[in-house]
Amino acid sequence: MKIHICADYEDMSKEAARIVAEAIRAKPQLVLAVPSGSTPKGMYQELIRMRRQNLDFSKVKFFLLDEYMGLRPGHPQSFRAYLWSVFLNYINVRPANVYLPDESYEETTRRSGGIDLLISGIGVNGHIAFNEPGSTLDSRTRIVELADSTIELMKTSFSPRELPRQAITMGLATILEARHILLLASGSRKALILARALTGQITTDVPASVLRLHSNLTVIADEEAAAIYRRNSVDKPEPIG
Repeated sequence: MKIHICADYEDMSKEAARIVAEAIRAKPQLVLAVPSGSTPKGMYQELIRMRRQNLDFSKVKFFLLDEYMGLRPGHPQSFRAYLWSVFLNYINVRPANVYLPDESYEETTRRSGGIDLLISGIGVNGHIAFNEPGSTLDSRTRIVELADSTIELMKTSFSPRELPRQAITMGLATILEARHILLLASGSRKALILARALTGQITTDVPASVLRLHSNLTVIADEEAAAIYRRNSVDKPEPIG
């Protein structure tokens, strides 16, 4: 596990984008699994800037980690709409190279050669993608019930009638098959759960903790998100990039 602790959100975003860009330059046909949410938004903005400096996305295949179930087509709060509005519309992506999670997702990723780089945020309850606490280690792409804590955070984005209760998500086993995993964390609200994920017991009660089973995990956090981890790691070598 490599851990990069950055001064702030901007530096975290730039470091994440640098890793993604290096992966694309090394393998132009990269198979890239990408998240939604506020944490990766700065990384996407930095990648857009790099596109203007000729970073080529034309052969990259993009796999969304998850998506809400039951939303009307084109709903602005869907993860598909989010990704196009903040990122994909501004790079030279081929629409045929953007894949949404469905019942054939496992086979689609295999046909693509497997996921080279998977990027994930971490939820306040430790979820990655929509693998909520209690998800099994052998879980695959599937429809899941959203945790009450997750739904509570969504209430400002949806009307009561449209508020999703389910999502489709890559499973923990699917995620762990990626060749390289990049975990992003920003802000003080993520400090406690990030420390639990990185230094506590490896348990599916904190789904992000299972990423420590992976042989090629990179964690990028800003100072606020890493504050408790730093305190817990005072006697360990400083893993700061």
